Amino acid sequence: MKPEIKKILYATDLSPNSAYAMRYALQSAKFYNAEVIIMHAFETAYIGYAPIITTYIDDRGQRNLYEDRVAEAKAAIEKRLKAVCDEEFDAYSDYGDIVSSIEVCEGFPAEKILDTAKQFACDMIIMGTHGKGIIGNTFLGSTAKRVLRRTRIPILVIPLPKGETDDTIR
Repeated sequence: MKPEIKKILYATDLSPNSAYAMRYALQSAKFYNAEVIIMHAFETAYIGYAPIITTYIDDRGQRNLYEDRVAEAKAAIEKRLKAVCDEEFDAYSDYGDIVSSIEVCEGFPAEKILDTAKQFACDMIIMGTHGKGIIGNTFLGSTAKRVLRRTRIPILVIPLPKGETDDTIR
């Protein structure tokens, strides 16, 4: 008996290697006959910079910068989605319908991933990781670790295979 998984949240950091995890998200959605919500969270500007930013950029300018950042991220996700589908699957249309939403937000990534999973009532989270730090392959990325510690739904963390890069899709 397959678990009842109808909504999958795929969280991406938009790094070149994150396309590898996108493949897992799309294949899992196909297997479970589920929909995928793709999300990306970009960090809020460091609070120490806030006075400088507000000195030089008014509220409207800040809003425009935010909207530009969101639009760029959505365009990058859509481009990556099409490239992965064209490269890996029979037709983009087969997978384009699986993706029900592309969400881009500002904030602490782990918090935003958990909030988005709750908002959309997701049954699973899929995200990539790439070990950073002194012993890269021993530890999960900090965002993946924070999400894993705090979620109560299944999470699939996809490491990039050793020695592999997936920077052909940008």
